[in-house]
Amino acid sequence: MNAPLFIWLQFATCVALIGIAGVRLSRYGDVIAEKTGLGGSFIGLVLLATVTSLPELITGIGSVALADVPDIALGNIFGACVMNLAMIVILDLLYREESVYTRASHGHILSAAFGVILLAFVALNLLLAARGVTLALGHIGLYSPVVLLLYGAAVNVVFRYEQRQRAEYVQERAERYSRVTLRSAAIGYTTASSVVVGAALWLPFVAGRLAHEMGWNETFVGTLFVSFATTLPELTVTVSALRLGAVDMAIGNLFGSNLFNLALVAVDDAFFLRGPLLSHVTSIHVVSALSALMMTGLAITGLLYRPRGRLFGTVGWVSVLLLGIFVTNAFILFRYGG
Repeated sequence: MNAPLFIWLQFATCVALIGIAGVRLSRYGDVIAEKTGLGGSFIGLVLLATVTSLPELITGIGSVALADVPDIALGNIFGACVMNLAMIVILDLLYREESVYTRASHGHILSAAFGVILLAFVALNLLLAARGVTLALGHIGLYSPVVLLLYGAAVNVVFRYEQRQRAEYVQERAERYSRVTLRSAAIGYTTASSVVVGAALWLPFVAGRLAHEMGWNETFVGTLFVSFATTLPELTVTVSALRLGAVDMAIGNLFGSNLFNLALVAVDDAFFLRGPLLSHVTSIHVVSALSALMMTGLAITGLLYRPRGRLFGTVGWVSVLLLGIFVTNAFILFRYGG
């Protein structure tokens, strides 16, 4: 078997393992949160966000601490943000009753706005690092604790704003798990998380070899291919919520995942021992950060303006622009990623 085909088979295996186990992990995480009473609490929401973003968390740590491919780690973070925002296009296409922008609550603008703040802050520090300007304490950039503080403030504010709405939905959803015991959920959660962790640790090595064999840059591979694999749990959970008619939970999951993904910049920075993470990656990542900023701005516009029309009965003009930015971002990284 030739080397490129073998690498692609390994990548497909990682995708399959993360996709299948990640979905089960999210489901069992929901069950445990409900059975223990954490579902409607601040801690519960943070834990559930961690569950759906576990592939990004483990892949990032593996990329910087084991495989030594920091560009794949940061590319995965920004790529996951762009990928999550592109999922709104899928929601708009699948939701036939009306445009998702007219159905979704204005409350999502709050979490989207915090996403803008975090994206802009990380992009600013990435540009400064490219110019050799990085304040650090040991091997950790001083931007990392600020990122964590911003993330903590964002989750706290968003939770308090939407507490009643989330609690009501969580209470309804708990009835779906009446036949699942806490013990069986814990066993399933442990098994699924083990598979996800193993596949996510393997993924950076496979991605690094894929970039080498195909002659692609690590930034492009991390932003497009690795982020696709790690966001599969979010995609499945989001589409499942939409099928239940819970548009707000579907949209909220995407914006919430982006906030957590950006917090991983600080986590990856702590595990990267050669110095501040943003000082050891290519500045082309700014393109993805700015793409995510524009896409978030478009999503906010859609939520505020609430366009009702669809182009040829498919999706609204906001979704068309979101898809356009996603494709443009991928092309720029492929062509100029270095």
